Amino acid sequence: MTVLYAEQLLSTAGWLTSVRLHLAGDRVVAIQADVDAEAGDERHAVIVPAMANLHSHAFQRGIAGLTEMRGPGGDDFWSWRETMYRFASRMSPDQLQAIAAQAYVEMLEAGFCRVGEFHYLHHDVDARPYADVGEMAGRIAAAAAETGMALTLLPVFYAHSSFGGQPPKQAQARFVSSLDSYARLIERCRALVAQLPAAIVGVAPHSLRAVTPAELAEVVRLLPDAPVHIHIAEQMGEVRDCIAWSGVTPVRWLLENVAVDERWCLVHATHIDPSEIRSVAHAGAVAGLCPVTEANLGDGIFPAVEFLAAGGDFGVGTDSNVCISLAGELSLLEYTQRLSRRVRNVIGLAERSTGLALYQRALQGGARALGVKAGIAEGAVADLVSLSIDEPSMIWRSADALIDSWLFAGNACVVDCVWVNGRKWVEHGRHLMRDRVRSAYKSAMKELCA
Repeated sequence: MTVLYAEQLLSTAGWLTSVRLHLAGDRVVAIQADVDAEAGDERHAVIVPAMANLHSHAFQRGIAGLTEMRGPGGDDFWSWRETMYRFASRMSPDQLQAIAAQAYVEMLEAGFCRVGEFHYLHHDVDARPYADVGEMAGRIAAAAAETGMALTLLPVFYAHSSFGGQPPKQAQARFVSSLDSYARLIERCRALVAQLPAAIVGVAPHSLRAVTPAELAEVVRLLPDAPVHIHIAEQMGEVRDCIAWSGVTPVRWLLENVAVDERWCLVHATHIDPSEIRSVAHAGAVAGLCPVTEANLGDGIFPAVEFLAAGGDFGVGTDSNVCISLAGELSLLEYTQRLSRRVRNVIGLAERSTGLALYQRALQGGARALGVKAGIAEGAVADLVSLSIDEPSMIWRSADALIDSWLFAGNACVVDCVWVNGRKWVEHGRHLMRDRVRSAYKSAMKELCA
């Protein structure tokens, strides 16, 4: 039994003070509020629930900062994608594991506890299948095991380059599966994560442009109770191509042709109209928002205010991992809404904390999208973050102002400790495996950038 003592703790019932939090195994087994600390208690100023990162391409952490140059013909998502393809085309299994571990260390140090790994780098550099269909997925699982990151593994089905079943491009050859090979990959992934604590496998049709309607139906049926994640309506070029193919937008086509429900996470959904907003919210699908990546790629601004007003749920992800920051994702989500409307405190409720509203909504939506539950309560999984109150932005703050100050005025040093499934992996802001993981990452990047 481990007992943590927190001066302030954000539970599912709200803020508690002077709290003894009893952990056994991976669970919170008891919460005592308004009590004194006892000998042997591990003392912390503030403890809050850790967050799920619902969308990551871990391997893209390796190109962060290497695509910030405008070409002679301009630059957009599609030109960025070609650079990403060239980087992915060279990556070995060892390099993938090293880069994924580095990304997961940074996520944990930021306050994330679980990642939805949208994994589509399946084959060898010559596009031939590995002898083990799950070779690359196994490296993702190994990186999660090494770093303590809870994993929802989302193997991607990718078969076409554009709508209407267009053949894949050569640069996409490492991603491509048949329905048969994808079914084998799913089963292999389930075996690979079986020994990881609380790991989950879902399905991930890459996008409507990468699957045919028949393939989409088959993919969704493979794991009938698991999460389903799909990229959708991220870019206007995608929207125009979908209209040319089907006569309707991507989100409308999906809603009219597939039984979208609470299993689904619609990643980005940036370009979504008012009727689609209401329909997605009514269906119970989670909007998977990645504000930092969406800003970096020039995707556009998701209509979060309208979506929330319709009863929709959202979570956040780090996607391309160009800058891994929990606070950065949530603050940028709010700031883009402010910029588009030219007002302040948009997502929060009247006379309530904007930061707390953002945090709690993303906490619940992100967890649901990854097939788990979130929050600090008796019987719940012990996924926890302690916050330092010694940072200038956190001094003399309490309750809701702690979350506001962390998200809008803090820095990376605000996160002190992180527990995943009851085990502490980050202490004094540093992951326990930081140096070893960084050394392997440095070697991998030296090889890839040579």
